[in-house]
Amino acid sequence: MAAMRRRQWGADRRTDPLPPVAAPASDTLITLGRLGIVLTVLAWAGYLVVTVISQFVNRGFGGMRFTSETLVYVAIMSLLTMSSLLYLVARQGALYRTRAHRRVPRAVLDEAFDDRQSSMTVLVPSYREEIPTIRMTLLSAALQEYPDLRVVLLLDDPPNTRTDSLEAARSLPDQLTAWLSEPRDRFEAALERFEDGETDQIYVIDEYRWAANWLNDRADQEIVTDHVDRFFANQVLGALAEEFASVADAVEKADAEDAVLPHSRLRQLYQRLAWTFRCEITSFERKRYASLSHEANKAMNLNSYIGLMGRRFEPRETPEGLVLVPSPAGRMEFPDSEFVLTLDADSILLPEYCLRLVFLFGQPDNHRLAVAQTPYSAFPGSATRMERLAGATTDLQHIVHQGMSYHDATFWVGANAVIRKRALDDIVEVEHQGGHEIRRYVQDRTVIEDTESSLDLAIHGWRLINYPERLSYSATPPDFGSLAIQRRRWANGGLLILPKLWRNGRERSQRGEHGSAAQTWLRINYMASTCWSSIGLILLLAYPFDSKLLSPLIVLAAMPYFLAMASDLKRCGYKRTDILRIYGFNLILLPVNLAGVVKSLQQAVTGKKIPFARTPKVGHRTATSLLFAVSPLLIIGFSVFTVWRDWQTGNWGNVAFAAVNAAAATYAVVAFMGVRNVLVDLWLGFVEYLYKDDRPREAVTSVRRRKVVREIAEPAWQDVLYRGAAATATGQHHADVGGPFRVLAVPPAAPPQHNRRSADRSVPVVANSVVANSDRAA
Repeated sequence: MAAMRRRQWGADRRTDPLPPVAAPASDTLITLGRLGIVLTVLAWAGYLVVTVISQFVNRGFGGMRFTSETLVYVAIMSLLTMSSLLYLVARQGALYRTRAHRRVPRAVLDEAFDDRQSSMTVLVPSYREEIPTIRMTLLSAALQEYPDLRVVLLLDDPPNTRTDSLEAARSLPDQLTAWLSEPRDRFEAALERFEDGETDQIYVIDEYRWAANWLNDRADQEIVTDHVDRFFANQVLGALAEEFASVADAVEKADAEDAVLPHSRLRQLYQRLAWTFRCEITSFERKRYASLSHEANKAMNLNSYIGLMGRRFEPRETPEGLVLVPSPAGRMEFPDSEFVLTLDADSILLPEYCLRLVFLFGQPDNHRLAVAQTPYSAFPGSATRMERLAGATTDLQHIVHQGMSYHDATFWVGANAVIRKRALDDIVEVEHQGGHEIRRYVQDRTVIEDTESSLDLAIHGWRLINYPERLSYSATPPDFGSLAIQRRRWANGGLLILPKLWRNGRERSQRGEHGSAAQTWLRINYMASTCWSSIGLILLLAYPFDSKLLSPLIVLAAMPYFLAMASDLKRCGYKRTDILRIYGFNLILLPVNLAGVVKSLQQAVTGKKIPFARTPKVGHRTATSLLFAVSPLLIIGFSVFTVWRDWQTGNWGNVAFAAVNAAAATYAVVAFMGVRNVLVDLWLGFVEYLYKDDRPREAVTSVRRRKVVREIAEPAWQDVLYRGAAATATGQHHADVGGPFRVLAVPPAAPPQHNRRSADRSVPVVANSVVANSDRAA
C-alpha cells in the first residue's frame, strides 16, 4: 500500500462528503442566477455597441492593424463570454433540478425489484493499478444492494510479466469472494428459511443487527492511510452498517408496538440482505488471447469483453497464440446481462447506486434511455493543495453536468455509468482482422471515447441522463505531473468529434425531434471550448491589444460568471476565494490544454490515432515534462515583461491584466506545483533531452536510429498448415496479426551480405513458435 502523503498547508479539511441529495435551490439563488444570465447578455451587447462601434465611428477603420486587432479581440471576448454564459445556463438548469427532484423511497425500490430483477455486469478496466485501489473499487461494486450482479475485473497488464502486483490482482476476485462468503451464506440461508415459513418478524431484527456488526468490524479492520481509505471505510462499509442498524431499530420499534409487517415487506427485507452480499466476482485478461484486440486503451479493453457477452467459446492454441473460437458447447461462457456498468478502477460507488439508476431505466418515459450516471465527485480530505483545487473543479463540473441533463445535452462521463446493453448492440461496429471478429461498442478513435460514444447513441435515437444525486466518487490527481497527463487527454479529441454533432442534428430532424438552442450550444461548448479558450487566452497574454478595446462593460459581463462560481464553491464545501486560486490553476494548465488541442489537430491532419495516456495512480509524485514545467515560468516572465512594457506606453488596461496574470500564475506555481518540484522537473527534463545512451537498445527503439533488416526464417510446419504456404512464404501472417519481428541492427555503411535486397527494404520474419505458452494458456 502506498505511504500516506504528507498533508500540506491549505489542504482539504473536509472529512464528510456532501449529502447524496442536494438541498433545493432557494428562490433567491434562482433569481440571482436569472439576473446573472440577463446581465451577461446585456453587458456583452453593450460592449459591442459602445466600445467597438464607437471606435469605428470616432476613428474610422483606423488602418488594417486596428481593424484586425478589433475583430480578433471582439471574437476572443465573444467566445469567452459565451462560455461564461453557458456555464450560467447549465448551472441554472441544475438549480431547477434540485427543486424538482424527489428521492424515491426505499420501500418503493424494494417493491419494484421484487417483481423484476434485471441482470447487471460491472466491468472494471484496470491497467497497473495499485492493489488497495482496485480492492476498494471492486468491493464498492460488490456491495451494491442489487439482486443479480456480476463484477468482472478487466486486467490489461501484459499477461506474461508475472509481477507481484499482477499476481495479486489476479487473486483479488477469489479473496473478495471468500471475504464475502460468511454473510452471503448466512443471508441466503435466512432467506430460504423465511420462504419455507420457518421464521417471522422478530428474526429479521437479529439478521440486520448481525449484518451491521459484521460491516462495522470490517470497517474497523480497514487499513487507513489516506482520505480515500477513510472514505471507503466510513461511507461504504460504515454507512451500509448504519443503514442496516437503522432498519433493525425500526423493525424492533414496530414489534414493540405490536405492529405486524406484511409478509411481502418482510420478504423484501430478507432479500435486501441476501442481494447485498450475493455478488459474483471474477476477472478476465484480453491480452491472453490473440483473437481479441490488444489496442492500448480503455475502450478496447471494454469492447473486448462486451463483444464476448452472451456467447460461449472454446480456447484453442494456434501458431498466433491462444484464440477464442465461438462454440455452442464451449467451456468458456460469458453471461449476458440487460445492463452494463463501466467503472474506473479508482472510483467508488455508494451502496444504492445500481438500484436507483436501474429503477430510473424502468420508468415508462425512459424506454429509450441508454446511459444513466451520477457524475463523480471528488473525495473529501485530500492532502495536497493541487488535489484540493482539482477536486473543486471536479465538483463544479458535477453541477454543470446536472444542468446539461436539464437541457437534454448529457454526455457520458466514463468514470462510471449504467448502460443498457441493447443500446450498445445498436451502435456496435464489426470488423474482421486476421480472420477474427473485432467489435467496437465504445469508439476508440479518440482518447475521449465516452464523448464520441454519447453522440453515437444520440444519433441512433437514444437518450442519456445524469441522475441528480451524488452516488459516485473518483480519485483526483494529487500532483501537477499526473494532472497534466489527465487534462491533456481531456483536451484532445473534441474537435474531431464535433462533425458528429451536425449529423446528430440531421438525424433528430428526420425523426421529427427538435432540440433547443441551449442543447446545441452546450454540446458545442463542451467539445470545443477548450480550443477557443486556450487559443484566445494565449493571444490575450502574448499580444499587446489596444487598451481602448478593454471596457468596464466586458468586465461586467464576466462578473456573474465569477460570482456564480464562487457561490457554487461555497455550496460544495470550499471557499469563495478559491475562485482566485482556480484562475491561477487554469493559467498554469493553459499550455497543457493547448497541447491537447494541438494533438487533436495533428490527428485530424495525419489521420493517425493518438496513443491513450493513462492517468498515473501512484503514491509518489509524477514528474511533469520539460515543456509543462517551463511553460508556467514563461507565462510569469512574459506577464512581468508586459507590465513593464505597457507601463512605459501608458497602456493601463494591459498593465492591470498582465499584473493579475503574473500574480496568479506565481501563486499557482508556488502553491500547486512547488518550487522544488519545478526545479527537479526542469533538471530531469533537461538531462533527458541531452542525455545520449550508447548502450544497445531494444529492437523497437533501434529502428528509429539505425537501418534494420528483418530476416526470413524457415517457417514451422504448424505455420504452413495453419496459414497456408503463400502466407508463410511472404511473412504476411505476422503483419496481419501484429506479431513480433526479429529485428537486426545493421551499421549504415555495411548492408547485409545475406540479403540481396537493400537494407532499407526489410522483409518480415516468420516466428517459429507454435508451442503452447503456459502463461497464455492459463
